[in-house]
Amino acid sequence: AELPAMSSVTGSAEQVAGVLRARLGRGLRRISFLVVPSAVAFVVLGDVVAAALFQTGRFTHADSLYVWGILAGSAVGLLASTLGRLYSSAFYALRDTRTPLRYAIVRVVLTTGLGVFFAIPLPHLLGIETRWGAAGLTASAGIAGWVEFALLRRGLGSRVGPTPIGTGYLARLWLAAGVAAAAGWGIKLALGAMHPIEVAAFTLVPYGALYFALTATMGVGESRETLARVFRRGAP
Repeated sequence: AELPAMSSVTGSAEQVAGVLRARLGRGLRRISFLVVPSAVAFVVLGDVVAAALFQTGRFTHADSLYVWGILAGSAVGLLASTLGRLYSSAFYALRDTRTPLRYAIVRVVLTTGLGVFFAIPLPHLLGIETRWGAAGLTASAGIAGWVEFALLRRGLGSRVGPTPIGTGYLARLWLAAGVAAAAGWGIKLALGAMHPIEVAAFTLVPYGALYFALTATMGVGESRETLARVFRRGAP
């Protein structure tokens, strides 16, 4: 809902800048609130996710671990890529389509160059199987995503002013996700040999619930707003 609203901003240059800063601030916080725990889950509990989705028949536990590596690689730039799309939409609201296009080209070039290195020479340099180059591909895309995000943020800041998310806010999100993931990891180890879907249910549900509980306790408004909406919808 945030992105279409971003493209409809009109008024004087100063009014547009003010509205964009306000909408960007809200959008960046909301996106970060949802993406941070997703990235942490990919890194810490990616094997649980992969096993629940794919581990049947010929798809073995070893295959789940392989997918886990790819998910962990994608987590590198997950936050930057999603925030970058919001910054791009702000440029479109300013009727500027060339700037995000230039930065996207930079991202593509970097992804290609880093991807070749991460996928082919790097596994040999690290002494690991070449198939792990697939994880390198996702990681290289993540690094390029951070470069594009930095360019977009700096470019937009020069047009409408700074739009910081807040280091304290992000620190609380990462801390809550890390603690929740550690708890989920402990639960996974305690469960032992169980069906992958059961492991996912007993691991990922407490992970998500603890993340919401911790962020709400830390005063993260997005957590309380989300929980309030859920309870309102569930009320008779």
